Amino acid sequence: MTNTNSVIIEMEHIAKTYVMGIDEVHALADVSLTVKKNEYIAIMGPSGSGKSTLMNIIGCLDTPTSGLYRFTGENVSEMDDNELANIRNREIGFVFQTFNLLPRSNALHNVELPLIYAGVHSSERKEKARITLENVGLADRIHHKPNELSGGQRQRVAVARALVNDPSIILADEPTGNLDSKTGEEIMQLFEELHEKGNTIILVTHEEYIAEHANRIIRLRDGLIESDELVTKKIGKIVKN
Repeated sequence: MTNTNSVIIEMEHIAKTYVMGIDEVHALADVSLTVKKNEYIAIMGPSGSGKSTLMNIIGCLDTPTSGLYRFTGENVSEMDDNELANIRNREIGFVFQTFNLLPRSNALHNVELPLIYAGVHSSERKEKARITLENVGLADRIHHKPNELSGGQRQRVAVARALVNDPSIILADEPTGNLDSKTGEEIMQLFEELHEKGNTIILVTHEEYIAEHANRIIRLRDGLIESDELVTKKIGKIVKN
């Protein structure tokens, strides 16, 4: 029996159409999927496959044209902008390819930001941000600004910011895209450790070697799920779901 309490995301027949002048672009045609707590999923697909649109809908940055989307049991499809903003701040930790850090603020303040928006008291949020930075290996970089950090350290700050609100999922968009291969591997090792601690991770990537860190790979093509595979790492092969 499936424990429904472990389901974080339920999508049923999600479609997204953009109107561009007199043309309609069908970014997603018919996508249905379920994500459970502590899954580690990679979403892949060629340019134009719909993976960015799917990521935006999962992250409540966009809404579907049709279909049903439930996030932790709540019907996201019918939420207004304020409700979507609350979901993003409370339930989703974002990690972007370009880090998206405030250049004039130190690591501590960058990590504090989601807590500021959540109305957390100053002393509490500073302590929580400090502990979260320590947990991603940046105890000695708390007061450094982004231009004083390496690319890998900046991405660790971004990961700490994503984690500080204890979100239901971490949504990472090409998190190693601006990093060299060695630093990228270090960031992927960090994601492995976060997953082992119980975090649910959804990763969008076009790199096969990055996707192979996940336990499940969803491939999109032409707005549809082309395949949904479980990755059995111990025996080094992929088993179709």
